[in-house]
Amino acid sequence: SPLLAVCFAASCGIPGIALLTLGVNPLTGALGAFNIFLYTCCYTPLKRMSIVNTWVGAVVGAIPPMMGWTAATGSLDAGALLLGGILYSWQFPHFNALSWGLREDYSRGGYCMMSVTHPGLCRRVALRHCLALTGLSTVAPVLDITTWTFPIISLPINLYISYLGFRFYRDADRSSSRKLFFCTLWHLPMLLLVMFTCKKSVLEKEDKGDLPGESHETAMEIRLP
Repeated sequence: SPLLAVCFAASCGIPGIALLTLGVNPLTGALGAFNIFLYTCCYTPLKRMSIVNTWVGAVVGAIPPMMGWTAATGSLDAGALLLGGILYSWQFPHFNALSWGLREDYSRGGYCMMSVTHPGLCRRVALRHCLALTGLSTVAPVLDITTWTFPIISLPINLYISYLGFRFYRDADRSSSRKLFFCTLWHLPMLLLVMFTCKKSVLEKEDKGDLPGESHETAMEIRLP
């Protein structure tokens, strides 16, 4: 029943937010609380009202990796925003391709999805965000989060998902949508693995005096005997 669902959700959500706030830091707890609100009060009702639900849902999916960053660093800085941006863009080829084969079900259920009401936009948005993943990968070394090897090594998989995104845009059939969807399943973990492998180490940032909240002079004092 709806009452049982609400009670179960509250029994999970309230202790979860409390654990994040008290056991990690208040910023991570606040992001968790905001995401629960966004999912339950905005994204879910919008599914029957407007295709805007897909964009709101992408924000919901982007926040958890940002919470991982804030849990580790205590700050909502460029690294958190980049991780969130990657997850945000990745969700459009992932979900739009998946929803393409479920258009009849969504329509019967009364859900307002791009694949049902705006099929051309559904394919265009998927392609745009496939291309955006390449751009976001290039931004990572500019923000001093990874080395320049990251955009180079990740370029083949980003080009491949962009190719499949173009095929989906051009062919608009179930075969091309399935290929794009299954590509997204391995593309994201592969991209994040490469990003992790190419990340800037703390020692490298110390050498540049780039530690968060720490001046170059302070970093030099730490290394002095």
